Amino acid sequence: MNIAMLIIPLLAGIGLGIQSAINGTLGNKIGTIESAFFTFFTGAIFLTIIVNFFGQGNILNIHEVPKWQLLCAIFGVVYLSLMVLAVPKIGVTAAVISVIVGQLVASMAIDHFGWFESATIHFGIKRLIGVILMLIALFFVFREKTVIKTAS
Repeated sequence: MNIAMLIIPLLAGIGLGIQSAINGTLGNKIGTIESAFFTFFTGAIFLTIIVNFFGQGNILNIHEVPKWQLLCAIFGVVYLSLMVLAVPKIGVTAAVISVIVGQLVASMAIDHFGWFESATIHFGIKRLIGVILMLIALFFVFREKTVIKTAS
């Protein structure tokens, strides 16, 4: 197994944890929707520059893809907006663990049934144990009620 393909998503997860914390506090100061807008607007500018200099595809072919594939943009907006809303109320750890559990459940269903043109990887006992352990982790993270507010 290519170790880089395990490290890359790990780094992405670290980035999501950091982004969730920053967006949560930003959302408290400027508003939930405004924080999501700022993130996507800034990201669009940044990616426009990257696409212009390094892009190897053809964005104009977007009209040729199945329309359901365009939903990925909506899911990104919904995810970010919900995280900006949740993080200040339940904390970064609880929000991220909740996301991971949701991702596990959805991704295992997608793998099992081969939805969205994905490879079929059947659900087995090892995956069930993984979900159960994540649900236990979620329970313990939510059970912890101690919240320490930092000075702004």
